[in-house]
Amino acid sequence: MEVILIKDMENLGYANDIVNVKPGYANNYLIPQGYAKAATASAKKVLAENLRQRAHKDAKILADAQALAEKIANLPLTISVKAEEGKLFGTVTAADLAEALAAKGIELERKVIAVEAIKSVGEYEAVAKLHREVKATVKFSVVAAE
Repeated sequence: MEVILIKDMENLGYANDIVNVKPGYANNYLIPQGYAKAATASAKKVLAENLRQRAHKDAKILADAQALAEKIANLPLTISVKAEEGKLFGTVTAADLAEALAAKGIELERKVIAVEAIKSVGEYEAVAKLHREVKATVKFSVVAAE
């Protein structure tokens, strides 16, 4: 069954994508939860017209995301946490990275940052999904707090 996604869905697609899913998944979960609507002929026409009208706006959003990715790639980022002999008390998470980026003037939600659990001092990388086509690599170092 074809549906038009209303919201971005992990491992399924992005908003305004037409995807093919099993009828039970569509009728029992996606449509009632408001994540999708049925892809009828009229709905496809409306979607095509809306996408055509939004093409210019989407190009600007993409350009802004690419500029932000370049800014993040060149940003020196240091996170200071309590540690003893190189081992951290706790872990460094996406929320910590979002907070460190906010201190540098870049507002990102923690949900868009993917980072593994960091439990020791060192240099690390994380990936931030800024746009469906743009992913930024966030390089940061974890140091022991004084």
